[in-house]
Amino acid sequence: MRVLLAGFQHETNTFAKDRADMAAFEHGGGFPALCRGAAIAEVMTPTVNLPAAGFLRAAKAAGVEVDPLLWAMAVPSGPVSEACYESIAGEICDLVRAGLPADAVYLDLHGAMCAEHLPDGEGELIERIRQIIGPDLPLVVSLDLHANVTRRMVDLTDALVAYRTYPHVDSAETGAAAFDLLQKRLALGRPFARAMARVNYMIPICWQSTMNAPADGLYAALPQIEAQTGAISLSYAMGFPAADFDECGQLIWAYGEATPEAEAAVTALLSKINDAESAFRGKLYTPDEAVAHALARNAEGCAPVVIADAQDNPGAGGSSDTTGLIKALVAANVPNAAVGVLWDPQAVALAQRAGEGAQLPLSLGGHSDVEGDSPLEAVFTVERLSDGHLRTLGPYYGTRDMHLGPAACLRLGGVRIVVASQKAQMADREMFRFAGVIPETTPILVAKSAIHFRADFAPIAGEIITATAPGAMMMRATDWVWAHLRDDLRLMPDGPTQAEHHAATHEEA
Repeated sequence: MRVLLAGFQHETNTFAKDRADMAAFEHGGGFPALCRGAAIAEVMTPTVNLPAAGFLRAAKAAGVEVDPLLWAMAVPSGPVSEACYESIAGEICDLVRAGLPADAVYLDLHGAMCAEHLPDGEGELIERIRQIIGPDLPLVVSLDLHANVTRRMVDLTDALVAYRTYPHVDSAETGAAAFDLLQKRLALGRPFARAMARVNYMIPICWQSTMNAPADGLYAALPQIEAQTGAISLSYAMGFPAADFDECGQLIWAYGEATPEAEAAVTALLSKINDAESAFRGKLYTPDEAVAHALARNAEGCAPVVIADAQDNPGAGGSSDTTGLIKALVAANVPNAAVGVLWDPQAVALAQRAGEGAQLPLSLGGHSDVEGDSPLEAVFTVERLSDGHLRTLGPYYGTRDMHLGPAACLRLGGVRIVVASQKAQMADREMFRFAGVIPETTPILVAKSAIHFRADFAPIAGEIITATAPGAMMMRATDWVWAHLRDDLRLMPDGPTQAEHHAATHEEA
């Protein structure tokens, strides 16, 4: 058996102002750079936590030949540029066409990609590939837990399977699950029966963590429901609540040998998700409140206190350069804190030129025109310089090399800021350590992340809290004006529907 493999991953925040171009995919933004052919297998080593790596490992163990074609991923941002989308999607389609005949196709996709010229990036790619391979060749796809799964994606594939953890520590495991589904589809000899259902509310990403209730219990129920109903596979994507198109939101889908099995699984899970709606909530701190709380907890002997700078999370389209929490730390004269990773290539270049130990006047961060944000004007000490090469060790990124570009650790009073020339979500302790910050002994840590950092930081944290400093990824969907959502979708758990929100915002205007 021979399987064609391709990957094209991007999580799109349609409210973010920047665009993902070819350069973004060629660098990877903390993930492997765009690669082709045999280089894909070289990158997807056994320690890498990505779906393609898991699929390749499972296929190798089963003695199945996989032909890797192209794999690309970029840091989340605003929409993928039309030129970039058409270049990568076009090359994948050409490679699939040239790779035929084959026994199946596997795609490593995110599920929440929007391009400048079309809102359903994955659905469009899947449709183009289906037209090339015909209606009968098996096509299986792995997806992120934050996928905004569309009807087209479900209808045109033989199987979709999504992550079951957030932080996504099971990305490689999901690739292996996609291989298992492919084996079952081939053994059955015909397409699975399927069922799907939409959920009528959105969940802020800060309350989606499967390390906490209610998401932990919901995902723990998936294998139980599969066993009870006889469904072959049950998936639940919480959606990415920052994509303004009509199929944004949560989706449940299932496969079975017969339709009743799939429908029973979807119905059982939908009931649990509806019952859990009110539990998706928690406290959000302003920057000043977060810093005051962290200092109070430090005084009680609780450390480190980790503050999630969730709205400037580059893993959700944030610019990773806002300064709200840094300013709050400085204003409170915090004696020992660290922030990472701030994206400011110009500041890094000036620091590299000035050298370690220099006193450097800077206009730091705040360059992305984010509402309510501005640069921090001060004289910083250049404490450490780096080429930005490090090796991650935590469960989210896995054990692999990362390149943040030239980097620096700048200090202002008791606050150290890890600054890099490439964007990457702070989700591994080594992203502090390479710059000279020891996270385990730093009383207050600010991570430009919403949830993924928890996989590596929860074991050392005395407490984790979430702050709402300025950024492109709102923790309350009601802070945005939406144009394309379906009218009956509630923007928050127990919150207003899109129709109600639209009416209220227009009345205020």
